[in-house]
Amino acid sequence: MRNPAAYIVASKRNGTFYTGVTSNLPRRIWEHREGLVDGFTKRYGCKLLVWYEHHETMPDAIAREKQIKAGSRAKKLVLIESLNPTWRDLYGDLH
Repeated sequence: MRNPAAYIVASKRNGTFYTGVTSNLPRRIWEHREGLVDGFTKRYGCKLLVWYEHHETMPDAIAREKQIKAGSRAKKLVLIESLNPTWRDLYGDLH
């Protein structure tokens, strides 16, 4: 079952973060947490799920990811803190 989502993972509060998109959020975040995804998130330790948003379709999720990536760091911080002001790891909420 597909459940498209845009998401942000971070290394720590106000640390390095990465914006992504997936059709299976729990699996994808688990892959980031376990270091199974080579590249940016593994190199910078982005393992904390600090923001996510589900979408009806994958094109909608991809459009949202692009919109977030095009924004400034300040806009991303506002987005994260509007949902998650304490930067709590939201991974546990997915199950």
